[in-house]
Amino acid sequence: MAAGSRYGVTLKQLRELMENKELEGVQKVQDFGGVHEIARKLNTSEAAGLSGEKSDLEHRQDVFGSNTIPPKPPKTFLQLVWEALQDVTLIILQVAAVVSLALSFYKPPKGGGDIEEEEHSTDWIEGLAILLAVVIVVLVTAFNDWSKEKQFRGLQDRIEGEQTFSVIRSNTMTQVQVGEIVVGDIISVKYGDLLPADGLVMQSNDLKVDESSLTGESDQVKKGVACDPMVLSGTHIMEGSGKVLVTAVGVNSQAGIIFTLLGAAAEEIDEVEKKKKKEKKKKGAGGAINDLALTDIPQIRVDVEEGVGNAHPNHTLPNSTPGKGGVPDSPEREIGGECGDEEKSVLQAKLTNLAIQIGYGGMAVSLITVIILSIRFSVDEFYYNGSDWNLYYINYYVKFVIIGVTVLVVAVPEGLPLAVTLSLAYSVKKMMADNNLVRHLDACETMGNATTICSDKTGTLTTNRMTVVQAYVCSHHYQPNRQDLPKIRDLPQHVGVLITQGIAVNSSYSSDVKSSAEPSGLPTQIGNKTECAMLGFVIDLGVDYRQLRKDMPDTRFKKVYTFNSARKSMSTIIPLDNGGFRVYTKGASEIVMKKCSFLVGEGGKIEAFTTAHQDRLVSTVIEPMAKDGLRTISIAYRDFVPGKADKNQVHYDSSTGDPNFENMGEDNVIANMTCFCVVGIEDPVRDEVPEAIKQCQRAGITVRMVTGDNINTARAIATKCGIIKPGDNYLVLDGKEFNKRVRDPHTNEIRQDLLDKVWPRLRVLARSQPIDKYTLVKGIIDSNISAGREVVAVTGDGTNDAPALKKADVGFAMGIAGTDVAKEASDIILTDDNFTSIVKAVMWGRNVYDSIAKFLQFQLTVNIVAVIVAFIGACAIQDSPLKAVQMLWVNLIMDTLASLALATELPTPDLLLRKPYGRTSPLISPTMAKNILGQGLYQLVVVFGIMFFGEKMFDIDNGRGAGLREPPSVHFTMIFNAFVMMTLFNEINARKIHGQRNVFLGFFSNPIYYVIWIATFISQIVIIEFGGIAFSTTSLNVEQWTWCILFGVGVLLWQQVVTTFPTSFFGRKMEVGANPPEPLSPNLDGDSVPSYPHSRSHQNPIVNRSGQILWIRGLTRLQTQIRVVNAFRHGVDGTQLQQAASNQNVQRVLQRQASLNKRMSNCSSISEEPVTANNSKSASHTETAV
Repeated sequence: MAAGSRYGVTLKQLRELMENKELEGVQKVQDFGGVHEIARKLNTSEAAGLSGEKSDLEHRQDVFGSNTIPPKPPKTFLQLVWEALQDVTLIILQVAAVVSLALSFYKPPKGGGDIEEEEHSTDWIEGLAILLAVVIVVLVTAFNDWSKEKQFRGLQDRIEGEQTFSVIRSNTMTQVQVGEIVVGDIISVKYGDLLPADGLVMQSNDLKVDESSLTGESDQVKKGVACDPMVLSGTHIMEGSGKVLVTAVGVNSQAGIIFTLLGAAAEEIDEVEKKKKKEKKKKGAGGAINDLALTDIPQIRVDVEEGVGNAHPNHTLPNSTPGKGGVPDSPEREIGGECGDEEKSVLQAKLTNLAIQIGYGGMAVSLITVIILSIRFSVDEFYYNGSDWNLYYINYYVKFVIIGVTVLVVAVPEGLPLAVTLSLAYSVKKMMADNNLVRHLDACETMGNATTICSDKTGTLTTNRMTVVQAYVCSHHYQPNRQDLPKIRDLPQHVGVLITQGIAVNSSYSSDVKSSAEPSGLPTQIGNKTECAMLGFVIDLGVDYRQLRKDMPDTRFKKVYTFNSARKSMSTIIPLDNGGFRVYTKGASEIVMKKCSFLVGEGGKIEAFTTAHQDRLVSTVIEPMAKDGLRTISIAYRDFVPGKADKNQVHYDSSTGDPNFENMGEDNVIANMTCFCVVGIEDPVRDEVPEAIKQCQRAGITVRMVTGDNINTARAIATKCGIIKPGDNYLVLDGKEFNKRVRDPHTNEIRQDLLDKVWPRLRVLARSQPIDKYTLVKGIIDSNISAGREVVAVTGDGTNDAPALKKADVGFAMGIAGTDVAKEASDIILTDDNFTSIVKAVMWGRNVYDSIAKFLQFQLTVNIVAVIVAFIGACAIQDSPLKAVQMLWVNLIMDTLASLALATELPTPDLLLRKPYGRTSPLISPTMAKNILGQGLYQLVVVFGIMFFGEKMFDIDNGRGAGLREPPSVHFTMIFNAFVMMTLFNEINARKIHGQRNVFLGFFSNPIYYVIWIATFISQIVIIEFGGIAFSTTSLNVEQWTWCILFGVGVLLWQQVVTTFPTSFFGRKMEVGANPPEPLSPNLDGDSVPSYPHSRSHQNPIVNRSGQILWIRGLTRLQTQIRVVNAFRHGVDGTQLQQAASNQNVQRVLQRQASLNKRMSNCSSISEEPVTANNSKSASHTETAV
């Protein structure tokens, strides 16, 4: 075998090796001679990694595969066309058109006394025109879907190129694109990472992994060479750090094998899907549908709405993670028995409610229209005229059905889904330029309703460029600036060693400070910024920390207690050259000092660190630093020596071996420490943040700072930002005080009534745990004390921020400082970690909301007028003045163009000068309702005026009462033309929805808008002059055109009258869409409805709503279109996975994997708990990471 000649292990052997776990895995690794022997067989240096030569990397990809998995192929254009054809109203139109077309060629037999009619060679044109209009609509819809999918896949490819991972090559830690990682690479993993490949642990520092994405088990698994060396792609590092030898990539990894099998079974899956659809049709829309779900297979837990994953937006990371992010949902958010659907966004809920109302209205009017026309014709023809039944009369009834469908087509706002999708997609594209990477489309508009922003401090409000500017060493406070810091020569020799080694060694070796290429440029900080600041302090002392790291490589570490939000410190145990061990600890000052019993004082002498001394140090050093806005970090050490021990050292008996730090326990190891340095780290507030916060406050948005920093530091930064001002009576609390105020003193449970007393005045929450952030967010969202429910946006960067990010209405993850887990749980990623980008997201969100409202105002005016005209026309003259083809032009073509025009308006700063809409505010405000009714009244007067008096007003032939096969009349052409002109000019009015008089303001700022407006106007001229029988129009003369355009211009003048009319007259009676409807299934597009766990005792909420489902399909296209974005995040959709579960081959593989995964780890502590909102001890939070 080719692999065997160059490597000592084959691809098959490595694949089989990675199927083992725990002690069985340890044994299998030992059978190969251990992980180090496997590395040797893969020609990998443990210290230097791979050479990085192109030829070697390419050969490894040829032999072991590349770290990519082919994405699910996109839907073809024909598939998208077929989906577009599923719209019910279009199907009805197609059937009616085909029947009309067929009957046009039918010549009924005539009686002897009948006069032979002229042959109507043009009878077929109307039916064909309807079919052609349907074809155009379907092609436009399919093309829009296709172009959007292409756009998002392009965006996905762009993101793939930006995803990198820390890999050791040529003895250097380097960032490599995930897709370029090969078997034999040594990768450096740390908390928050999402593993890009399968591998074997070579070195572990308290490494704990969440494997729930593959096993379904939420317990964290401890990983180590001696207990469980296998780590799998798609799993999350929840604590610790380490080095991993990559043994399987891409389709050969365990996640890749499952993913590939699901894809390989695609044909069989499709067959199953087709059978299920047939069964559904037999059962009917209301029947209970029990689709096979993957809930019985523990490996892959599928979110019904989102399918597999929400993981890395990268095909190279095929995995499934529960909920919106990579950690389990908090208990409060767990799905109950009735429905597992995620809460709809504000706009979706309101639009769904509006669509249901419109659907009912349209359905009722269309049915009544058909019934009235049929009854009147039947009574007149067969009762009064005494005619005998003839097959020819079917023509009339088909015409009535077409008129009814016309009313329905007008009633259902077909342009609305496109307007929403276009507005969101356009905004998402533009927001990329504003450093907002939107992962969930609806988050864009939800930000427009935000009333509260809970923001991190570090990197978001501040620059995240940290620098040590003050230090307290040997009882001397070096202040106030960086220039006043000491040099190594100014310190006692042993103190200098403690400081430089204590910082260089007791930090992540991936943290690094690189000199700028330009002499005057700032150094580049790589990794944790707090550690970089301290490494910068070592450089300022005049010492090369890289040499210290070479002298003490991390392979010599005895044990590492990595930083997490519970410890708020990091400790490393290293061997001493003369025997014994030293423990270095650094962390939050008040945390570390409580563990210290000694202090390095004047001249480097060891002094007792009494409580009184600690209090004095806090008041004279730490608090002044914090009040200057500095983050204070204390550094301490403790020695374990085999010989004679000093008063601050610990003696151990070397004859019994080295101390067993594992058995001693962390609390006993990190105790009676000796503090030797306190540093003050400056993280300046971003220059643009105070103004951005002022903008938020003007816009009615409350900004709250949630940080892990000291309360004095947090207060100082909040004051600089403008979040709090002296004497404003707002609360600044730390985590302990916050919990004391919001928890029941007897049960220690969170009480909403207590929270409601705290959160309205709370502006700063300091020294907070991630559970505190989650509690605050949940408390604000669940509170009922506001007039409308608060809409909360949250920023987060750490692994344990995920519950809060998921609970929030909009979760912002830090693109630079954020962990993969936090990004996965978020809705929007801030690519620059800057608070001002959040403000831009608010502006874009409000713009989306306004764009939809503009289109609604325009669309509903068209709908109301057209429905009333069609209905009254049918009742009064037994015909609709607006023909089916004309309505298709107005409602499906022109409105599509209008949606594009109105959805691409750019946001203006004026959007931030008003309060948020809020969750319960109406979708159609009283001002909008006034505009709709006022314009509707004007247009109805004009249309009915022409309909009943047009022949007298314009001296034209009367078109009322025309026969079935009569040619188009000037009379009805003028009605159609005047209606379109009024609609077109009303599109200008629709640009303003808040009662502004100058509707032309900014008209030429959007080229898309005015180009489409002009193009629509020209198209209308072509239709009138050349549409002929196909559009039921005839050519008009100049005078008639002048009247039609004047009626259109009158819309603009009438708008000034409408604006003058007081809105208060309407009150709240005219508000529409204020109350969101009960949750609808996201499966209205024909997807399988998830099975409900308690189906015997709880009725499926979809069962009795087939009527609603039928008539709002137009709206629910939006949900289908939004799912296009899932290609951005997922490799395969939830339905495919559900169907795949029924495939026996896939089941066998998954069950085999389950049997392996369910074995409990013998070496992992049974007390370990999953990272949820209730347990934050073991996850990371970089807000105070040191």
